[in-house]
Amino acid sequence: MIYMRLKLSFIYDGDKFQPNKHAVQGFIYNMLRGTEYEDRHNRRGFKFFTFSDVFRDSKGYYSLLIASPDSGFINALYLSLKDRDHVYIGKDEIKLVEVKKFKLKLKRAFQTGSPVVIYKDSRKNEYFKLHEHRDLLFFLQRLKENAEKKFNSFYGDEFHLEGLIFDRVIPKVRKNGKVDVYVKVVKNGVPFPVIGTNWELLEKERIKPEERRFYRFIMDCGLGEKNSLGFGFLNPIKGVKN
Repeated sequence: MIYMRLKLSFIYDGDKFQPNKHAVQGFIYNMLRGTEYEDRHNRRGFKFFTFSDVFRDSKGYYSLLIASPDSGFINALYLSLKDRDHVYIGKDEIKLVEVKKFKLKLKRAFQTGSPVVIYKDSRKNEYFKLHEHRDLLFFLQRLKENAEKKFNSFYGDEFHLEGLIFDRVIPKVRKNGKVDVYVKVVKNGVPFPVIGTNWELLEKERIKPEERRFYRFIMDCGLGEKNSLGFGFLNPIKGVKN
């Protein structure tokens, strides 16, 4: 079977574990040393992987999901991690409990496992902010253009999706009533904010047979910008019929 996802379950002995996303990215690149993917971080353009925010699973363990449309990438990480007892994410040591490869069935509805990021104006390093710009069609169009560009780069294709990328969307509202999430990322000791949104629902009413590979790709590669920094992670919603 071809696996597109990896789940790491682990124990952390300190206080609440909230690693910096750049540290998680560095951890992944370190685990790829000595594999055919060891130069992935130096590669220009799309990296074709993403990872979720850290969460607690049903057993109470800290967990991290990593996904890629390249099954070889996932297998290389799995082989690097499966026999390790302890690893470091940044300066924090964690005890690995389980390293599991798996694959999910494609559904027509998704929810986010990390914020989705889109630029309003990349030349000005300005992120799209839903509460400020209030232009959902702009957001959906940018998501579609970005996804098509990544898909065609990965497959060497010229695919174009007809219509909107999603037909029904519901943002996740924060306790303060806002939907935008400001994530502080620290790189080389310098903090910078990345602004995105989490979504309770991103639904396509019907995925045509010729569109299935495209939607599976974005499910495994991530949605929007900065996927390899842990943004735009998607989970299919169970129980939604195709």
